[in-house]
Amino acid sequence: MSQALSLCVLTLVALDGHHAGPAMLMAKRLDAVLLAPMANTAAFTGLLLAGATAWGFFRHWWVLVKFGLTLIQLYAGIFLLSPALTQAAATAVPVWQLAAGSALMASGLAFQVWISVAKPWSRTPWSTAAKPRPAPTWVFTAGLAAPIADTAAGIALGYPMPAFSLIMLAVLLVRRPETRLLRAG
Repeated sequence: MSQALSLCVLTLVALDGHHAGPAMLMAKRLDAVLLAPMANTAAFTGLLLAGATAWGFFRHWWVLVKFGLTLIQLYAGIFLLSPALTQAAATAVPVWQLAAGSALMASGLAFQVWISVAKPWSRTPWSTAAKPRPAPTWVFTAGLAAPIADTAAGIALGYPMPAFSLIMLAVLLVRRPETRLLRAG
């Protein structure tokens, strides 16, 4: 959230016109170097915690809402915000939509924090009465290693690459029957 707020402040500073070029370059750098890899890491760790703990993916509405918001924010950042930042940094022309978008991103993250604490809404219709057991320790260990490996790969390649995190998530979904939406029988 602090990175999204920093991005918002930089885009607002750029709107005054006096420091548009440097502010947009700093905003682009913040997005590329810090925000993109940390967004991938945060999204993955949230998914890992949902899938590897008793909360599950599909047991509670608040988890599903967070999952949906996470995907929307992650892909809006990748496909809308980052290209717009690249364009604005290249032309040194600030765009008010970047300030609005980064403010929405920070607000969405704040809402997700509130959801995590308040845990509003009831269980989903797919929730079983029995509380699933947590995943084995190796899942949490691999879950910590995956984003570290992804960040290292992203630094080496020059762009975020959540490959190990996606593999880990796929293993978690396949290996833990408690995380599946549709149950046999």
